[in-house]
Amino acid sequence: RLTITEIPETQLPKEPSGAEISAALEAEARRMEIPERAAVFALCVEGRQMSSEKLAENLLAIASRGISRLVFIIGGSNGLAERIKDRADYRLSMSEMTFPHHLARVMLLEQIYRAFNISEGGKYHK
Repeated sequence: RLTITEIPETQLPKEPSGAEISAALEAEARRMEIPERAAVFALCVEGRQMSSEKLAENLLAIASRGISRLVFIIGGSNGLAERIKDRADYRLSMSEMTFPHHLARVMLLEQIYRAFNISEGGKYHK
């Protein structure tokens, strides 16, 4: 079962200070509900890039530990609060390039589908 929860970005002034950005990210973090027993992936620029096969391998390893909930968090234009990244089990980067979060969502969903297909020995991944 897939659930997508979107938390609106906190509005900031045209040229926000570092403190204003930090406060906005913290406000967004407070609105997130992350289940206790879940594997959490934070998509962030300092995250690690991995192949589709490696993602499939990680998802299988998570399942073998009895964890059945996966949470993928995509930040807005200012990223994610540090405490959200600290909570994450994985820091994941899709690319060194920057993508709008709506496009990142589509790309992530395709990669999750691909990872499960790889794990099942399907023909989608070549």
